Amino acid sequence: MRVTKSNVARTCAICERSLLMGEHMFRFSPDGHEYVDVCDLCQDAALGQGWVREGSSLSPSVSPPPRGRSLLSSLLGGSREEDAQPVVSEPVLRRLSNDELALVEAADLFNGTQFRRTIESVARALGPPKVSIVPLSGVNAEVVLTFAWDITWYQYRVAPESGQPVRLAERGHDIAELEASATGWNARVDDDGRVVPAVDPV
Repeated sequence: MRVTKSNVARTCAICERSLLMGEHMFRFSPDGHEYVDVCDLCQDAALGQGWVREGSSLSPSVSPPPRGRSLLSSLLGGSREEDAQPVVSEPVLRRLSNDELALVEAADLFNGTQFRRTIESVARALGPPKVSIVPLSGVNAEVVLTFAWDITWYQYRVAPESGQPVRLAERGHDIAELEASATGWNARVDDDGRVVPAVDPV
């Protein structure tokens, strides 16, 4: 009997990251009927939403989402992480320009979502990414965060006034696919997986 590799692409049901071949994943049931894949980094988030791990009892006590946060926004990555810390201290903030403040705000919003776990997980496998934060022109004041490695990239849109301020916009497999405007690398990911913009206070 011939054994072939499976071509089925699996994604984490919480952070929506494509799971790498051989990466350990877990099965959870959000509704007590069907099971979905969850990556190692998102296990706590799944349990926190009352999802049941495969093999456990299917009668969980579902804890409601924290106040001011819907279950949907928690699952889609629009919620604040409990341990998210500001990337720039208050004294430095006072000396930044408006453009630099926009970069800091976008980084802080991103760092407070589950998407941070996605980038942290990929960085563990592929090393630190190149990072850019680019404000878009227009009345909506959206900002694009780009994380790029040689073999994959992710782009997120940050809209501070939106009900879901951070969302995954695009992703691809070749850094050459990115527009030139997204490759002005002006930020980094620190050891804690947080995005830190390169700002130069006066």
